[in-house]
Amino acid sequence: MTTPTRAAGLDALHTFVPHAGADYRRDRNLDTGPGRTNVSGLSPYIRHRLVTEQEVVDAVLERHSLHAAEKFVQEVFWRTYWKGWLEQRPEVWRRYRAKVADLLAGDLPAHYEDVVSGRSGIDAMDAWAAELVETGYLHNHTRMWFASIWVFTLELPWQLGADFFHRHLLDGDAASNTLSWRWVAGLQTRGKAYLATTENIARYTDGRFAPTGLATEARALDEEAFPPAVPVASDDVEGQPGERVGLLLHEEDLEPESLLAEHPSLAGSFRATAVAADPRHRSPVAVSPAVVAFTTGAAADAASRTTDAAGRPATGLDSLEPSAVLDWAAAEDFDSIVVPYAPVGPVRERLDLLRAHLAAEGITLVTVRRRWDGRAWPYASRGFFPFRERIPGLVRQR
Repeated sequence: MTTPTRAAGLDALHTFVPHAGADYRRDRNLDTGPGRTNVSGLSPYIRHRLVTEQEVVDAVLERHSLHAAEKFVQEVFWRTYWKGWLEQRPEVWRRYRAKVADLLAGDLPAHYEDVVSGRSGIDAMDAWAAELVETGYLHNHTRMWFASIWVFTLELPWQLGADFFHRHLLDGDAASNTLSWRWVAGLQTRGKAYLATTENIARYTDGRFAPTGLATEARALDEEAFPPAVPVASDDVEGQPGERVGLLLHEEDLEPESLLAEHPSLAGSFRATAVAADPRHRSPVAVSPAVVAFTTGAAADAASRTTDAAGRPATGLDSLEPSAVLDWAAAEDFDSIVVPYAPVGPVRERLDLLRAHLAAEGITLVTVRRRWDGRAWPYASRGFFPFRERIPGLVRQR
């Protein structure tokens, strides 16, 4: 069980740092099953920013050179890259959401329920589906195999697979999950799909699995073209806080201390604070109990670490629904509410709706973006390899 607290995330970081260099470079692609120790296990904490990307990279580079820890540092930046790429192409997310809703509302493929219930008849897929449902985690290499077999062997819609992952992964986020599935299907890098093979699976699972009957051809999928990319906004703060300000945290960023340290004019000025998390919006159908428990637990942990100017602890809100936030705002007599910037995804959708409701009541919603994102996202306009060339420079910036 992954404990949803910042303290647990920092402990996991401390444990992993000695292995972030040569050990990780050598063993990162191996999947030895639950209990694996060759990867960091930090992704659920980073995804909710219980522990930040900056903290993780700083801790690793205190122990290792960038050259020695290059593979691990790149993995941290992959999440940043995906978010920056989707930030510039929000229509990709909107189309995915619409397609998932249509598929789940219609007649599902006959074998869909068997696959997600671990009854596909392919032993590896069944074991991985069970592990995902039980633990909320799959090794990154395994996620690629799973997605490839889902799309090319079982011939299921990639959107249903992405939704299955998003409902069950503790570290599932809109950008990394959606775009990784698109990459496997040959949509992200046009014409280049990923094909899982028996030999590769057997090699990197140490012989635990060697599924037969897999597709021998990965014919890349196709789709209608998207609108041109939109530039990333240059300002890290959007909106002007008033005199009666509240702080509202959400599940995309649950570490307010370092966020506010980047914007000292805001720190210490809050009349009241609150934390809201509601992962049910990840999908039109039920999100896993493990995801709900981790996300709400992470929000509760953030609330325990967050106080207002008078030292009062944060209020826990059931959701970001306008009614819940408006009741809190009215009770505290706010004229503005500060929230961490939410990248494209379910939380952004709720904040966009909330902004309009608050504005109708004369309350301004102010978003505050981390410098990490503001520096890196503009470089995610193309593929990962041009972005990767920017990593040394990005690491040196503070």
